[in-house]
Amino acid sequence: MSRNISVILPAKNEAPVVGRVIAAIRARLPEAEVIVVNDGSTDGTAEEARQAGAQVISHPYSMGNGAAIKSGARAAHGEVLVFMDADGQHDPADIPRLLARLDEGYDMVVGARDGGSQASVGRGVANGFYNRLASYMTGHRIDDLTSGLRAARAHRFREFLYLLPNGFSYPTTSTMAFFRAGYPVAYLPIVAAKRVGKSHVKILKDGMRFLLIIFKIGTLYSPLKLFAPVVLMQALLGLGYYAYTFVAHGRLSLATIFLLTSAVTTFLIGLVSEQITQLMYRPSAEEK
Repeated sequence: MSRNISVILPAKNEAPVVGRVIAAIRARLPEAEVIVVNDGSTDGTAEEARQAGAQVISHPYSMGNGAAIKSGARAAHGEVLVFMDADGQHDPADIPRLLARLDEGYDMVVGARDGGSQASVGRGVANGFYNRLASYMTGHRIDDLTSGLRAARAHRFREFLYLLPNGFSYPTTSTMAFFRAGYPVAYLPIVAAKRVGKSHVKILKDGMRFLLIIFKIGTLYSPLKLFAPVVLMQALLGLGYYAYTFVAHGRLSLATIFLLTSAVTTFLIGLVSEQITQLMYRPSAEEK
């Protein structure tokens, strides 16, 4: 743990707890840079954070959790970035554990919540679905797609800042981007406490947004994984309908021709998309 560490906390109206969270971080990592990104709070979040000894970056209005993460990552000076919530859910005692795992050769380590740490049964079921879908898209097991507690090497994380959405779900985007770029990611079991105050996540709205982001990132890095099931469904429907019309009427229908032609077209679009994504794997300046 000799390298510089920056701990970034996006915060919106977290005045009752942000000071305690910062104090707990300071107790375990006294030399770490602590950055609180005040995302348009209407309470005393910024003042409480400054009094606790954190560097504060304030947005003039609420720009979103992802925008706060990006602001903090750009301002941080550490070689390793640690992201955690400012609402008291994450235990700063887990940070040394994340850093120790990072030293094993990983580029990002994510705190994976257990079943009892989910905010509700519905959210737990949704997160389980997201985990399985994202695992299919990336080809790697993902234990907790939406966890906000993670440590990452700064130069790796900044490669994907342009991909991160301004709203919620930066964990979704960064996790899938790391996996698809070939950077090693590890999971560390954690227990998340109940947050202090009201959650800013809207289940239905943000749930659909998470799902859309999974498809967007999957399409960006592995489009054939998204197009292949569609092609297979179209081909099976076309062949099945052809068998029915041939047996029943002894003819080839226009619907069969349409379905099979659509399958070929969709496959070719996916193939071209797959080739285009190879442009994303250009070596960085460090690797040349």
